[in-house]
Amino acid sequence: MKAAVLLFVFVLISPVFGQEVAQEKEKNLWNHFTYDVGNMFGGVGYAYSRPVHWKGNDWANFGYLTAGTLLLFTVDDELNDWKNGFRQDIPDVVMDYGHEYGSPENNYMLTGGVYLAGLFTQNEKLRRTGVLLISSATAGGFLQQVSKRIIGRARPKSGESSDTFDPFHLNRVYNYDSFPSGHAMLAFSNAYAIAKQFKNPWVKGGIYAIGLVPGFVRVMDDFHWVSDVAFSTVLSIFIVESIDRYLDSKYDEKYNDNPKQVSWNLSFGPNTLGLSLHF
Repeated sequence: MKAAVLLFVFVLISPVFGQEVAQEKEKNLWNHFTYDVGNMFGGVGYAYSRPVHWKGNDWANFGYLTAGTLLLFTVDDELNDWKNGFRQDIPDVVMDYGHEYGSPENNYMLTGGVYLAGLFTQNEKLRRTGVLLISSATAGGFLQQVSKRIIGRARPKSGESSDTFDPFHLNRVYNYDSFPSGHAMLAFSNAYAIAKQFKNPWVKGGIYAIGLVPGFVRVMDDFHWVSDVAFSTVLSIFIVESIDRYLDSKYDEKYNDNPKQVSWNLSFGPNTLGLSLHF
């Protein structure tokens, strides 16, 4: 008799207990989602506010970035003429990948997919990666869209030289929106953030190489000058590192214990100019 009563009670409360577990899981998903969205916006704000807090090394890095960009600017026309000599040798599959991967809609499909995978599997490390990807793409994407309109640099395909500008347009003026490169910035932001998951330098290098393809392709197809892509690639590193530092205070899961910093080294010599970037 007692066994029958216990069985009856168990059958009675099982649906209620299961429903409570399902509700608790749903609640956790919603809490994680709202927390992560807050960190996405917080990361963007943190990245934009960093110049106010820059110190000696930060200003030095910014100076190196500016100097490197200006040096490339002086040879942009020559580099553009030089690359025309082997443009036809680039496989179509590489060109198609470069144009498609760096586009905003495909970028957010990738970053959103990574984040949702982490959210629904309750994997904090993957969630954090998704947050880093989305915030970095948003910070870099908005910045480059505003910069294009302010700077108004002519694209190579416009037929103008690299020092031609038509600045300060509220509406985007196509063929005068070369600097910086949105494709290069979005693609390398993704590559740099994903590579943080790995410690093996060969794996990192392979991911970086894939992330550099869109910028290379945009130069090959006369959408950008070399200095546009170089500046955008380095700036994307700064943005990712800044937001990742912010997320260190928001999540327990960290990729590795490597310091989050970027260092430069400029070297000069007879008929030579060298620039190395360590990250």
